Amino acid sequence: MTSERIYVGSYTSQQGGGDGIGFGPLDGLAPAATTDDPSFLVRSADGRFLYATNELEAGQVSAFAIQAAGRLELLNQQPTNGAHPCHLDIDPSGRFLLSANYTSGSVAIHPIAADGSLGEATQYLQRSGTGPNAERQEGPHAHQIAFDPAGAYVFDVDLGSDTVYSSTLTEDGQLEEVDRLHIHPGAGPRHVVFHPTAGAAYVINELDSTLSVCGYADGKLQLVQTVSTRPADSPGENYPAELLISADGRFLYGSNRGDNTIAVFAIAADAVSVELVQTIGSGGDWPRHLAFSNDNTRLYAANERSDQIAVFTIDNGQLTPDGEPVSWPKPVCVLPA
Repeated sequence: MTSERIYVGSYTSQQGGGDGIGFGPLDGLAPAATTDDPSFLVRSADGRFLYATNELEAGQVSAFAIQAAGRLELLNQQPTNGAHPCHLDIDPSGRFLLSANYTSGSVAIHPIAADGSLGEATQYLQRSGTGPNAERQEGPHAHQIAFDPAGAYVFDVDLGSDTVYSSTLTEDGQLEEVDRLHIHPGAGPRHVVFHPTAGAAYVINELDSTLSVCGYADGKLQLVQTVSTRPADSPGENYPAELLISADGRFLYGSNRGDNTIAVFAIAADAVSVELVQTIGSGGDWPRHLAFSNDNTRLYAANERSDQIAVFTIDNGQLTPDGEPVSWPKPVCVLPA
């Protein structure tokens, strides 16, 4: 079992939920901050501040100063002007925090002050559109904010309209659209990751258990390949969630909620072709989030419904369980310290 210290975001409003954000080694997690439904966490590049979504109907983002022994001191909170923010990221300059409001299908941008606190939003951007899935695509549902490796373009992924938006971020904190990628209808795109060195990106789709492989250049994505995140004979419903890419760009890791597995894809040398090479049990029920250890030798899986965090060792891309899963209430995000 790894001794690395991690932050854990959890749902607090669910039955059996925790109090907020946990911190510590996996076998010694303890509360670090009390806050409502901190479903996604990011840390500033200098390691001094941590930011969390508060996935509430009246959405908020919270700023914390990281204290001794990992304790978190709340600096302030700002409204996202949307419902249920579920993802956020810091722009490469460190000047803005961008968040995605799932239920309302909107994006919020907040400036980050020198003391780590958040200012009033510079933009609330409402997306629009629908998809063929009447239950899940009745309107826009923003699910992720991500920057490309160069930090030149920012992407917001909309599950509700099967769209990945590409924009630039202006000096005064405004998104200006560059392009849109329309995934096949009913896919439900959730998260995108970029190849670290080649012109390629990968989108995991929640509603039909697929992975879209794209060429990428100058802020524009072009669909090249679509593959399943599960073996062809897999029964029952399944909803992929997180997607990671290895630091060397050779492997992708996707979580399958329903199958309760982690899918491992080998990436071809040209970066725009992938092959499913392993599926392994996630160590619990409903793996919502995956994260690499800081040294990239291990992978964490946060299993929301079984209140378990599992660890896997990584050897030539393949995953092997590392000890028994550890209990923590409703874990939905792991952030190595």
